[in-house]
Amino acid sequence: MRRCVITRYSKQLTPINYSCAFSTFSQCRERLNVSQLLSSGAEAKDAEVYGWVRSVRRQKKIAFAAVGDGSTIESLQAVLKPEHTANLSTGTAVKLIGSWQPSVGSKQSHELQVHSVSVLGENDAEHNPIQPKYQTAEYLRTIPHLRPRIPLNALLLRIRSQVIASLTRFFDAQGFVQTHPPIITSSDCEGAGEVFTVSSHAHKETHADGEHLQTNDDHFFRIPKYLTVSSQLHLEALAQAVDKVWTLSPTFRAEKSDTPRHLSEFYMLEAEVCFTNDLDDVMQIVEQMLSAVASDLLRSRHGAELLGVRGSSIQSVDGNINKEVTAATLEQRWKGMAANGWPRITYADAIRLLQNAVADNKATFTYTPNHEDGLLAEHERYVAAEVGGGNTPVFVTHYPRAQKPFYMSPSLTTENGNATQDTVACFDLLIPDLCELVGGSLREYRLKELQEAMAAKGVAGSSLEWYQDLRKYGSVPHGGFGLGFDRLLCYLTGTSNVRDVVAFPRWYGRCDC
Repeated sequence: MRRCVITRYSKQLTPINYSCAFSTFSQCRERLNVSQLLSSGAEAKDAEVYGWVRSVRRQKKIAFAAVGDGSTIESLQAVLKPEHTANLSTGTAVKLIGSWQPSVGSKQSHELQVHSVSVLGENDAEHNPIQPKYQTAEYLRTIPHLRPRIPLNALLLRIRSQVIASLTRFFDAQGFVQTHPPIITSSDCEGAGEVFTVSSHAHKETHADGEHLQTNDDHFFRIPKYLTVSSQLHLEALAQAVDKVWTLSPTFRAEKSDTPRHLSEFYMLEAEVCFTNDLDDVMQIVEQMLSAVASDLLRSRHGAELLGVRGSSIQSVDGNINKEVTAATLEQRWKGMAANGWPRITYADAIRLLQNAVADNKATFTYTPNHEDGLLAEHERYVAAEVGGGNTPVFVTHYPRAQKPFYMSPSLTTENGNATQDTVACFDLLIPDLCELVGGSLREYRLKELQEAMAAKGVAGSSLEWYQDLRKYGSVPHGGFGLGFDRLLCYLTGTSNVRDVVAFPRWYGRCDC
């Protein structure tokens, strides 16, 4: 039984709604999106469709238009009279009314026999930057306001939305409270100095005769403030009110890096958990969270559409798909992430693994792996492939304290039978091809030890008195993590450049729209 609503207007133009039930939707006009029409087996005598023309093909007595609305990567076939297509071209927004019925052709099960066509807006087809031909990813990045109209990019938007919904369900089921920490902050959380300073753009205006009209060199907030590089510190404060918190919010890095993995503005998923002094607790949350996301994708219509794209002709049209990632590879990624029991290896063991690989001529690296310099991207890729088998994410734990920020709790490690405290209770989650995806740790919750770590890292007095207060008033052992959300989408969708999973990407030297 399908239910629809008919709207009628009285003489006073007051809308009156009558609810009616029908066994099919063929007995009343109903607006359905393209995905609903294509997936339903029912016919409709008076279907109403809104969308954009993707292509038009005209013959003497009949014409065909492919119409999509972003609800699916596919388009429906509309059958029209040739005179109805005079104002139709690729990109034209239309309203179509017609009969949805079985197709006489073999390429689709149903088609829309159109009897009414309305053009809803202007479309300069000749100069439209989006044309039905191959366009490189680099070119498409120059028109981010139009790029989402390409079917694959619309699919990426839907997958992004689905992943957010999966994360929201997961955290809600686990008792986490979603929060909205500030974007403008008083400190550089990571201490790396790669921050954007907030300014009111106050300046001096000068007359032609040299007279100064306005001078305001004062900071808007009295002292310098910054765009956040991480919400972690604020999440620690919020967690100590409700135990478990998470956020998905914008993050900014003023890093002059021009690589496929870096953006100046991106989204970070971050979470904090109180009452834990076991790093395994934090890693378990990460594993369960990503497993839930991958499982949802495996079962979803959007996931099935993306797998279908890998073998379709759309690969030669859309320039932002990594053609090296096949449907089989992508499905293996999802299954590897959905699996339980991800492998874990300490940093020290990872370095030994790399050094042994070099000694045994199993691998060569541009930079020789050593304990002091840390894991570079080429090292992380090898560890992820060797330990994770090419599909399963890998946790690398207990990095040297010198390589990590001040807020991480020291960990007791054993080397050659001797107990040492030169490492911190932390982890990085490595995934094949893309390297680091998640970073997390237990936090130093003791006031004296935190102050000593801040002094050693040179961040003492960096407007973090409030952060130290958290250790003075009801302190509790706790930990958390941060995940690069856009990198996750790159991995899940097989997109080679992070700039292509963000609607309006910003990176060094570029901020269009």
